Amino acid sequence: MSENRSALAPLIELRHVDKHYGSLRVLKDITLSVHKGEVVAIIGPSGSGKSTLCRTINRLETIDSGEIVIDGEVLPQEGKKLAELRAQVGMVFQSFNLFAHKTILDNVIVGPREVLHTPKKAAEEEAMRLLKRVGVEEQARKVPAQLSGGQQQRVAIARSLAMHPKAILFDEPTSALDPEMIGEVLDVITELAKDGMTMVIVTHEMNFARRVADRIIFMEDGAILEENTPEAFFTEPKTQRARDFLNTLKDRDK
Repeated sequence: MSENRSALAPLIELRHVDKHYGSLRVLKDITLSVHKGEVVAIIGPSGSGKSTLCRTINRLETIDSGEIVIDGEVLPQEGKKLAELRAQVGMVFQSFNLFAHKTILDNVIVGPREVLHTPKKAAEEEAMRLLKRVGVEEQARKVPAQLSGGQQQRVAIARSLAMHPKAILFDEPTSALDPEMIGEVLDVITELAKDGMTMVIVTHEMNFARRVADRIIFMEDGAILEENTPEAFFTEPKTQRARDFLNTLKDRDK
């Protein structure tokens, strides 16, 4: 972070959040704050609860106890207020989630038109500007199946930006991509970070997390085990579990 934000209220706050799938406790007393303009990367082994945590922030996953606060307002479980607060937090998924039958342009304008009630011409003009920003403006009249995975994910980012979100959540945004497409998506996210977008990013791309994040959250077995700056986490992890995790990655990359 470029400035001291400790005195400012968090933009996203989770307070003692618990979640179960039946008898399995998948989130254990999660308390986490994300300030405006901050980029937080959530990492950890498979099954540690990273994606579930990300998806609870805008209630795509319900919680059993605790509170989630968006810009000072507690997120309700349902109703109009939930829809209003959810619209303030964008989400980019592993699998793009574009409407297959709509053109790229129509995918980007559907939210502004239906939720924000933006006039069609204004929505289309902004959509084209955003598609240019992510480098796919020439694909505007195509349908998703005509694009590469990397292009589809960049469209998904443009679609999220079109809603003017206060923050964007990324749930493993590169895990469904071929290796040569990963870089083009990470480059777009890196530019968003430079522009000051608040982001929570679940990722297994460690070099990217180290380069872009202001803070690393390391999860294991549904709990946050460690929280630190990228430099401190990757050079001197505090827990043995984090050390083992990083050593496993080093061995895999040899």
